[in-house]
Amino acid sequence: MTNTQIPAVRPEQPTVPPAPAPRSPARDRGSRLLATLFLAPTIVGIVVFTVVPIIGSVVLSLFHWNVIDEPSFAGAANYREVFTDSTVLVSFRNTLVFMVFAVALQLAVALVLALAVNGRMPVWLRSVFRSAFFFPLVLSAASISVVMKYLFNQDFGVVNWMLGLVGIAPVPWLTSENAAMATVILVYVWQQFGFSFLLFVGGLNNIPKEVHEAASLDGATGLRKHLNVTLPLLSPTLLVASVVGIINALQVFEQPYVLTNGGPGDATRTVVMVIYESAFEQLRFGEASAVGVLLFVLIMAVTALQFRLSRRFVHYQ
Repeated sequence: MTNTQIPAVRPEQPTVPPAPAPRSPARDRGSRLLATLFLAPTIVGIVVFTVVPIIGSVVLSLFHWNVIDEPSFAGAANYREVFTDSTVLVSFRNTLVFMVFAVALQLAVALVLALAVNGRMPVWLRSVFRSAFFFPLVLSAASISVVMKYLFNQDFGVVNWMLGLVGIAPVPWLTSENAAMATVILVYVWQQFGFSFLLFVGGLNNIPKEVHEAASLDGATGLRKHLNVTLPLLSPTLLVASVVGIINALQVFEQPYVLTNGGPGDATRTVVMVIYESAFEQLRFGEASAVGVLLFVLIMAVTALQFRLSRRFVHYQ
């Protein structure tokens, strides 16, 4: 009998990937040049259409200029006039009141509808609701305001006609101080809530289902689950929606201009309306620029405050 020798099995040696070839300086310069070319249009656009107008507004706010005559240096006189002009002060008050109520209502409506659409319903119906709620946002604010002005007309508007069917007297939607501001807020929210709605829908879809299942096992249901689980996990999306909503609300113009033209009196006159009237109706470009600079500072201050508060109230997964 012959002994058969079994050859020893050698363990396979791990394959070592080849070292990457060193990048040449010319290739690095080419990559940087290509990246610069891609970024150049955006950078140029920001500089030309954002940075330069901001600097120009700050400089122009220090001059008196009516387009016809040569500008004359005024120093801080335009800012002193702004702080003593009752119309400007009322416009800032109206804008802040509008911002608070419009943004709060916009976020509340968008969140409730997003929770409803995110519930159990057919996929096709969910798509229909998403499209319907977002559709007003793609329309012109001026055209929507023209239609709404007829709907809320006190004498022949559809809204008062429908209220009359149930025995309610006609409401002066656009001619009463309190009702006019409420009407402007409703029209603005109807058009703008679609953006926040889509943000909330995306944020809700990013919340892991396991979290809700664990909360259900712990006994959390309904409103309690949304307050203790959904809202904390949705807080980053809520921050983005609130920042964008406040910035847009502080710059509102079309709705009050078309619906009420700032009236009755100055009840719905906003800061941007004052800027428009000072610059293009009264040809006081220096004073208008001063109001614009103050509005810019206000927007930056409110935004900074929001991000400051977000450190305490925003929770990231």
